[in-house]
Amino acid sequence: MTYEQLLTAADHEGLHVKEQNLINHDGLLNGKRIAIRSNIETQTEKSCVLAEELGHHYTTSGNILDQTDIMNRKQEYRARFYGYNLKIGLTGLIRAYEAGCRNLYEMAEFLDATEEYLREAIQCYRSKYGICVDVDNYIIYFEPFAVMKFVAAE
Repeated sequence: MTYEQLLTAADHEGLHVKEQNLINHDGLLNGKRIAIRSNIETQTEKSCVLAEELGHHYTTSGNILDQTDIMNRKQEYRARFYGYNLKIGLTGLIRAYEAGCRNLYEMAEFLDATEEYLREAIQCYRSKYGICVDVDNYIIYFEPFAVMKFVAAE
């Protein structure tokens, strides 16, 4: 999803997104308000931040800024995972493969994500699913990263 699409999704949820001069964070959620650091350079970077903040809206309760607390770290992980699925998802990896993307740069470009965000998503999927996962008629390998289509034996 692009930044504009995520803004529309946030609006449909009654969330107000505003770009502000944040110092210690790229994004913050407070009730129905999401702040995005205004000096983030690209719409693509902003979309990655907004996807995570939407993840916080759907999965987080309370103030989790203290990341020394294990429960807060778990909530942070859930919010990031939600954001990765919203922005990329396993089906997004397959769509990028089907569109002819053959490296992480091309996949990130296709998915309107930064390469770093895509790498983090793949690592998160690796942690959850293991070395590989079957999705429809595809197998996605996370280490080394590859997407392959199953071919029926004749």
